[in-house]
Amino acid sequence: MSPSSQIKIKSKQPNLQKSIFSVMSALAISEKAINLSQGFPDFPCHPKLVELLHKYAKAGHNQYAPMPGIPVLRERIAEKVEDLYGAKYNPETEITITAGATEALYAAITTIVHPGDEVIVFEPWYDAYIPTIEYSGGRVITIPLELPDFHIDWAKVNKAVSAKTKAIILNSPHNPTGAILSAEDIEQLVAIVKNSSIMLISDEVYEHIIFDGQAHQSLAKYKELAERSFVIGSFGKTFHATGWKVGYCLAPRELMAEFQKIHQFITFSVNTPAQYAYAAFLLEKDYYLELAGFYQKKRDLFLKLMDTSRFEPLACTGTYFQLMGYKNISEENDLEFTRRLTVEHKIASIPTSVFYKAGIDNKIVRFCFAKKDETLEQAAELLCRI
Repeated sequence: MSPSSQIKIKSKQPNLQKSIFSVMSALAISEKAINLSQGFPDFPCHPKLVELLHKYAKAGHNQYAPMPGIPVLRERIAEKVEDLYGAKYNPETEITITAGATEALYAAITTIVHPGDEVIVFEPWYDAYIPTIEYSGGRVITIPLELPDFHIDWAKVNKAVSAKTKAIILNSPHNPTGAILSAEDIEQLVAIVKNSSIMLISDEVYEHIIFDGQAHQSLAKYKELAERSFVIGSFGKTFHATGWKVGYCLAPRELMAEFQKIHQFITFSVNTPAQYAYAAFLLEKDYYLELAGFYQKKRDLFLKLMDTSRFEPLACTGTYFQLMGYKNISEENDLEFTRRLTVEHKIASIPTSVFYKAGIDNKIVRFCFAKKDETLEQAAELLCRI
């Protein structure tokens, strides 16, 4: 059906294209390629979690949950955060269950960003940040992370801060680079926001996937940061159930009250039996505490399998993504290269230039290693032939 010739729509984002994740996953399907592009596991979530979902659905928990989320799940999150980071959040007023981390990001950004406000974002970025800031009338101030380890140059951040700076968005462990914030980074951040009204949005969906004995530096852990922060988490990333789309947000009472004003009209409430299932499964603490070791084995396996390839691995300290440089293979831009990799070699990956405002092409692509070992073996065999 075509719209009437009298119907005109003025796009709020005329230059915004379809997400690269949708594009590359669709290409992987059409080309029957191994999909190491979009960040989701190709193995099942824990069978007990599925049993719990079935249990609570059969028990009749199939109607609307309370707008902030069921009380028991918010209580379990509060207990978990206090155990891990020593931070106390009131489950009644400072925790909200969301339809995935993406909804939490959208609600947090639209809660605080007004037309003309500036928001500092580090690039390469997760692609949900920029459109939401711009939809809210905000101005994006980008700061590239420094290669080869993608660390933050805090002198550049300090220089970028102005009277119009409303917020800084942090992402650690960082997608797509796998970099993490250090204790020294936290010290620098504290110094920059001290005596300011700058707010922080901390995307911590990979909090349990950190390698080599490193510790996660949650902003919830630091009172001087937590009091101005929206801290966002994801059960999908932690429990291999990305399709359930359940996340959460932590924030001080005053910030959360404003957050919920937006949340209630985006989705109001989130999948009820899934909330009950997660609340029960969070009692299995070893599962998420052992997640780093589980994924470190997959990272190490993928790197070992790729050892004879012409790709150059970059350091990966967290997430389930591995960046690889391909300058020894091709001079193509990364969009062309990833397309050819999918069509000719049957491996789908993600180009990183799409996560830079100026489209900076460092000849680096992202592979997801949240896959069965046999999937990684098959993919590496194909990649090592190139």
